[in-house]
Amino acid sequence: MGFSENLKNLWFSIAADGPLYDFTAYTECKAQPEEPLYQGGILKDEPPVMRPSIIGKTATGFYTPAFVLKNLTPGNIYCFSTWVRIQGANSALIRASLKTENKIYNCIGTVLAKSGCWSFLKGGFILDSPSNLSFLLFQNSDDKDISIGISSSSLQPFTDEEWRINQQYIINTQRKRALTIHVSDQQGNRLQGAAITVDQTSKDFPFGSAIASTILGNFPYQNWFVERFNAAVFENELKWYATEPDQGKTNYTIPDQMLEFVRAHQIIARGHNIFWEDPKYTPAWIRNLTGPELQSAVNSRIQSLMSKYKEEFIHWDVSNEMLHFDFYEQRLGPDATLHFYETAHQSDPLATLFMNEFNVVETCSDVKSTVDSYIERIRDLKQGGMYMDGIGLESHFTIPNPPLMRAVLDKLATLGLPIWLTEVDISSSVGKEMQAIYLEQVLREGFSHPSVNGIMLWTALHPKGCYQMCLTDKNFNNLPAGDVVDNLLKEWQTGEIKGQTDEHGSYSFYGFLGEFKVNVIYGNRKANSTFSLYRSDETKHFSIQL
Repeated sequence: MGFSENLKNLWFSIAADGPLYDFTAYTECKAQPEEPLYQGGILKDEPPVMRPSIIGKTATGFYTPAFVLKNLTPGNIYCFSTWVRIQGANSALIRASLKTENKIYNCIGTVLAKSGCWSFLKGGFILDSPSNLSFLLFQNSDDKDISIGISSSSLQPFTDEEWRINQQYIINTQRKRALTIHVSDQQGNRLQGAAITVDQTSKDFPFGSAIASTILGNFPYQNWFVERFNAAVFENELKWYATEPDQGKTNYTIPDQMLEFVRAHQIIARGHNIFWEDPKYTPAWIRNLTGPELQSAVNSRIQSLMSKYKEEFIHWDVSNEMLHFDFYEQRLGPDATLHFYETAHQSDPLATLFMNEFNVVETCSDVKSTVDSYIERIRDLKQGGMYMDGIGLESHFTIPNPPLMRAVLDKLATLGLPIWLTEVDISSSVGKEMQAIYLEQVLREGFSHPSVNGIMLWTALHPKGCYQMCLTDKNFNNLPAGDVVDNLLKEWQTGEIKGQTDEHGSYSFYGFLGEFKVNVIYGNRKANSTFSLYRSDETKHFSIQL
């Protein structure tokens, strides 16, 4: 049995006292519902009650299902799922909510349900106060008179400890890998007692932050950044209003200098963004163009930006926030976005092209950017032949809902595309101490989800602070959020490992994915080497001869 298999069994045994989280999700509408997750959890053998549907103060004549929940525990993490079918409309956005004695949780999950088939809703909630009697309710988001049917419902509680164990299990199996180092002499004789020292020199998982032009020439800022992060994104400097504030006068001086900085330190960078659908952030001169003039300007923007930076950026956010805004499609027609992606792909075929959107994982209360809206838009564009390669989730949180965040990631993961948290921060409205607490929740959820491929913070430092959340003060002393980041960076890296080979001439350990250097000493003989750990279920074997 391999070393990694032993560790997997260890985590299964640790989790045996509580439930293993079920990442299953569905995005297709099915003729019949699947079996409930967790065999229904605490809803097993608990049929829903039917309540009169009320809009305002008026009964509609329809009835909607609800669950009566007793003695819910504050602090527990409740994962909810159900299958939904509607009658009375072709499709409708169905929202699940929770009403306790003293609070209403307006949205704990949504699904874009259809008539004649079953759609999967997945979400969850955490109570902040005890509840002896609660109602889990379903309603149509636009208050139309429809009939809502549910089936295969499930509500599974996790304690905070059980949740953390499940996170750690995924980290140990998805972000780490077992390695066995074999040491022998040049005749192949195994050497027992050889001293081994292993150091991780770089991490495979991209964890970074936004930077601004303020980093240029600021060596304390540069050193602070390079010590922590292996990925960057330019906060505003590549946006159209920054590179071409006046028509025909493009200036890439600042992003060129920022790119030199990241290149010099072997930091990968995301391209953000080619177009921004919010008219507020569109160059003023662009807002006055229509028809052929606008199309010409758009083509020039793509050609100018993409030819200059071809193969420089790992990603491009092509059409930013297109679920909330549609500046270009209003003016250039419904295929404008498809044209953007096609042209960007032709200009830089190796770049991963992303959608980038807010209020997808942050909440389910925004009807414009529900998880199903995101999925539906990707599928529509792909049917048009669009080269869509990545899912960008901005992740501007106020108060996170971890089980909802995980459920949304589960549904997005069914598309099989890389998922990045692209602009993570916590609203300044909650205060610095709570920012740190909520940030840790978000980062742990992201890093422990097997389908998340990278995390970017939105913490570019300016003389007057940051967009919403800073990690340090102006002298680079950590704020509470900075302490969280530093502690997690340390936790998610393989520290220096020292050991000795056993009677088989072998030494095994479990390391985070990335690049390593190894030093072996046996008597007066020494050897140095390097190796890589990349994702695999198999134990990696590495041999060194002295």
